[in-house]
Amino acid sequence: MSEAISKTHPLFSAAEFRRRALNQVGAPIDHAWRDHGDHLLNPDIVALAEKLKLRDAAVLVPVVDDGDEAKVIFTKRTSTLRKHSGQIAFPGGSIDPGDVSPEMAAIRETEEEIGLGGGFVETVGRLPNYLSSTGFRITPVLGVVRRGFSLRLNPIEVDDVFEVPLSFLMNPANHNRDKRVVDGIDRHFYRMPYETRMIWGITAGIVRTLYERLYA
Repeated sequence: MSEAISKTHPLFSAAEFRRRALNQVGAPIDHAWRDHGDHLLNPDIVALAEKLKLRDAAVLVPVVDDGDEAKVIFTKRTSTLRKHSGQIAFPGGSIDPGDVSPEMAAIRETEEEIGLGGGFVETVGRLPNYLSSTGFRITPVLGVVRRGFSLRLNPIEVDDVFEVPLSFLMNPANHNRDKRVVDGIDRHFYRMPYETRMIWGITAGIVRTLYERLYA
């Protein structure tokens, strides 16, 4: 696609996000996961995760078509969940045997968690997998969401849902690096404070990968 055509869409519109998602540059998705996000910051932890028996999971990165300024939907997980309780997350979960693809799993889980129906979601690509030291191989599925939806939160899994401008997330000045000691190992991660929220951990790692693949 020519540079002239690419300039017809505002940089942080859903239309431009779709164009960039469908025309990603860099290493092929299947081989690029080590090259992005906080995987680059934690080679020892990544090597450890590779040795684990990982469960396949998928999350939806839901980019809402909101004119020139797209928004991204996030959830806040309940404090009663076994893993990643209380954290900011993308909707998603384990890939079940009946799911024919990560896209199907991500959309199914999104509808179960926040009531966003698949009829509102257009999947436009994937990001490289994210290997979690908590035992998951996560496929981030990129989706464009059209307005008109109404949300219905599953109170067992989701405390709250909110939107963040894509322009904020794709600004590297908002990507703060931090570290903490986990099991005697320094774990480096990104954190992205937005208003009263703190996006960090796996979710921030996926956001950083989105920036590196599509907007850097």
